Amino acid sequence: MGACMSLEEQIEIGKATASLYPDENNDTSQNNVISALAPPKDVDDLRLISGYGNVNIFTYSELRAATKNFRPDQVLGEGGFGVVYKGVIDESVRPGSETIQVAVKELKSDGLQGDKEWLAEVNYLGQLSHPNLVKLIGYCCEGDHRLLVYEYMASGSLDKHLFRRVCLTMPWSTRMKIALGAAKGLAFLHAAERSIIYRDFKTSNILLDEDYDAKLSDFGLAKEGPTGDQTHVSTRVVGTYGYAAPEYIMTGHLTARSDVYGFGVVLLEMLLGRRAMDKSRPSRHQNLVEWARPLLINGRKLLKILDPRMEGQYSNRVATDVASLAYRCLSQNPKGRPTMNQVVESLESLQDLPENWEGILFQSSEAAVTLYEAPKEIASDHLEKNSSENGENGSNVHAKGRKKLGNGRSNSEPPPVEFSQYSPSPESERHEPSRRSIDHDRIPRPPAY
Repeated sequence: MGACMSLEEQIEIGKATASLYPDENNDTSQNNVISALAPPKDVDDLRLISGYGNVNIFTYSELRAATKNFRPDQVLGEGGFGVVYKGVIDESVRPGSETIQVAVKELKSDGLQGDKEWLAEVNYLGQLSHPNLVKLIGYCCEGDHRLLVYEYMASGSLDKHLFRRVCLTMPWSTRMKIALGAAKGLAFLHAAERSIIYRDFKTSNILLDEDYDAKLSDFGLAKEGPTGDQTHVSTRVVGTYGYAAPEYIMTGHLTARSDVYGFGVVLLEMLLGRRAMDKSRPSRHQNLVEWARPLLINGRKLLKILDPRMEGQYSNRVATDVASLAYRCLSQNPKGRPTMNQVVESLESLQDLPENWEGILFQSSEAAVTLYEAPKEIASDHLEKNSSENGENGSNVHAKGRKKLGNGRSNSEPPPVEFSQYSPSPESERHEPSRRSIDHDRIPRPPAY
């Protein structure tokens, strides 16, 4: 399936607590498609049931044939979890099958993803169906083999498009389309009959099809939320460096608003074209949220820090509104964050504004991306200096040609807490989303697909 990048380093960042699969009592959605099957408790239990109606059970030999004997030239991505291969399911693999392209993830026996996380993906994706969730086509748990078969996502993962130095650059309208699609996926999970907290929302877990429609992948860390009078789920703290909500890291209290924070981080990355954590930058700019969030409500500074590769593709009003949404999603106070349904409504209203059409007209109707070489770090650092506290007077190629807005207001919230428990994740390389947290008490697990 499109880009499974090499595994980002995932770190156990908290304490272990009880509670494995509590339920969450949120509003139901008529659009949710959820099976009534009781989830199997382990792989042996899974083998005893007939599986999920829309999910195929493959033999290892079938998947070996689909991937041409797991040939190296079929590799889409590789990480600590194992390898993802491109494959084809057709008559030669399983008589009577229609020909479809797939992505086959084979877990290493000593990899970062164990049976528990592998089973979580089967359970959730086997029962959930939504246009913005990746489709699980089948699985294999023959002997010690653990494989997952997904629909193939031709355009890979979002991080592949945002962070490569020489790349096909996503225009503004495509980024907003992806943001809306990913938001709809999270909103669907939160509104399920048994609300599901995704818990690892990041750019490498957002996969894109040939039309750049976004789909969430990798459900190994997903967890059911609180039930009844509960306000949160208490659980061990896991996640990817730079994306986890601060209150979750400090207390282990997990809510749907934890996902909203992660969405805010990704939206910020899409606006600025920068990684959530980047150790190659000056220390003050390494944590994107800490550095950039106060600037999101300062009109002049905001327009200076937006990704220069999108210049001229959006109106100042729309950019300011999207930045304001990201600012609210990144609130230190979980109650100050919008719900994902509110996020979806905001993004839909912004896409309907006439001011946003100029970005769409700016691009050709066919092309989703334009070729661009990212500016060198030295130029970026020079811009950051010019846009710091008293530097608005400096010349700035990023601000050139943009209409300046008012000063805006200053950030009155306390500065974000530094989370030294984290270790940054290395840059991924290939074609598949990466994986997540490492639990030092057990064999960890891997990436999204």
